[in-house]
Amino acid sequence: MKKITLAALLLVSSFTLIAQTTWHNDKAHSKLTFDVTHLGISDISGLFNDFDVSITANKADFSDAVFELTTDMATINTEVKMRDDHLRSADFFDVEKFPTMTFKSTSIQNAGKGKYKLTGNLTVRGITKTVTMDLWYRGTIENPQSKVKTAGFQLTGVINRSDFNIGPKFPEMAISEAVRIKADGEFQMK
Repeated sequence: MKKITLAALLLVSSFTLIAQTTWHNDKAHSKLTFDVTHLGISDISGLFNDFDVSITANKADFSDAVFELTTDMATINTEVKMRDDHLRSADFFDVEKFPTMTFKSTSIQNAGKGKYKLTGNLTVRGITKTVTMDLWYRGTIENPQSKVKTAGFQLTGVINRSDFNIGPKFPEMAISEAVRIKADGEFQMK
């Protein structure tokens, strides 16, 4: 009986390892953006030009997926060099001391057809906080040009900049505490 149970356990373990897939963002078709409200009257948007995301999943609907993100903070881009340099400084992201932002999901919960609540640990400026974002799994297809299996996702949510000590000298009236995040991406199985 023990031999049968051990053999069954090994078979199930082997199947789980075989079924697990890893996906990486297609940089040409992925974008990580943010926006804040300036002076309470207009939104200022920006993005990060260099980031990597991997997804590990066993299920085809990604309902058990683990997302991991690493962002090169020096690649912040708001289309205004003076503002970008200021955002890289110790007043905001202190890129010299904290060159990367990371996120690793800790749970994913179904929120409707193709919709999930993705919770994980976000680290910015050396401060780690648990955040929950909305995740939309947009489907998986075979890319007609590359013939590569490709999955699409959109992530949206809001973080509080003061939770990460971003711009503490700047009051809500100057720059909103709420930072709206939006990420769109195409992912290829590797």
